[in-house]
Amino acid sequence: MLEGLEMIAVLVVLALFVKVLEQFGLFEPVVIEIDSIEDDFEPSTVCHRPEGLEQLQGQTKFTKKELQVLYRGFKNECPSGVVNEETFKQIYSQFFPQGDSSMYAHFLFNAFDTDHNGSVSFENFVTGLSVILRGSMDDKLNWAFNLYDLNKDGCITREEMLDIMKAIYDMMGKYTYPSVKEESPQEHVETFFQKMDKNRDGVVTIEEFIETCQKDENIMKSMQLFENVI
Repeated sequence: MLEGLEMIAVLVVLALFVKVLEQFGLFEPVVIEIDSIEDDFEPSTVCHRPEGLEQLQGQTKFTKKELQVLYRGFKNECPSGVVNEETFKQIYSQFFPQGDSSMYAHFLFNAFDTDHNGSVSFENFVTGLSVILRGSMDDKLNWAFNLYDLNKDGCITREEMLDIMKAIYDMMGKYTYPSVKEESPQEHVETFFQKMDKNRDGVVTIEEFIETCQKDENIMKSMQLFENVI
């Protein structure tokens, strides 16, 4: 299949987020007055009001104008001011009609739902997006590790990585070329652990994860491609 597919679990989150940005219309030229975002907070339609621009600017690496563009796109797709998991799944299903992206979207949604309340607010969205697109390499790798540490216990197990790999294969579809063998996810998990699990204790820690990724030139180059998306 794709060369180095054992590392796709690290990289796919970035590529998928570009698709989400396209879905939100964030690549289209948008001209918004500095104060116009305040006019979007109609009490009758907005269930969640985001924090002020200046506060969000201080918490992220986006400018005021970038935050306005992001919010306008976010609100167009999510008038209530929050995204639930079902909406997240619907967005991803549009880009992977040949497969089942629901489980991967579930994992990604949980990574953005930092409040663990079943919804992603604009603050959650731009905070995560700021890390993915504008964060340091360590920030990005920490975010990716947290995505794949499904139970948030500080390490990645074979079972967790197998769940991730199966979700990726399901998302890519059964009709990819070359065809995916049933045992392929397990094989790539083993390759992943051979590279990542330095002390062979059966789990991958954040330190092992970051060290291995930083030594992989392809991963570093791929992550840098998304630094100037918006």
